[in-house]
Order: sequence, then C-alpha cells, then structure tokens
Amino acid sequence: MNVNLGAPYEAIIEKCIERGYAGNQSEVIRQALLAYEREIDEEEVRLVNKGVGFEMQEISAGRLKTAGIGELKKKYGVK
Repeated sequence: MNVNLGAPYEAIIEKCIERGYAGNQSEVIRQALLAYEREIDEEEVRLVNKGVGFEMQEISAGRLKTAGIGELKKKYGVK
C-alpha cells in the first residue's frame, strides 16, 4: 500500500520515529490505527452506557414499562 499523507502528517511520523516511539513509518501508522480503533471502541461503550442510563431514568420515572422473564415467555409463547 502506498499512501500520500502530506507534509504535516509526514512530519508527525518523522517526529515519532526520532523520539523512538516506532522504528519506521509503517510502525507509526500501525500504532496510530490501533489507537484509533481503541478510541472508536471506547466511544461505542460510552454511547451504550449513556443509552442504558437514559433507559434506567425512564424506568425509574415510570415512563417505561418493564416485564419479568416469565411474562415475556408467556407473551411470546416460549417454554
């Protein structure tokens, strides 16, 4: 794969190599991609937690009905 990143990004890559964070350009890009993947995963967890918190507030306020497992099994014909 050949990627043209442009001068600002190439300077960042060179700085990472000079500081010893990676041995070459490929390592810098791999590390950056892994860090970005972790950031995306963490954001997804934050969004799920936010949604769960909202649902819990709705349940606590009585605006959302809940049902027990037995009631759901009966409703959907599961034994």
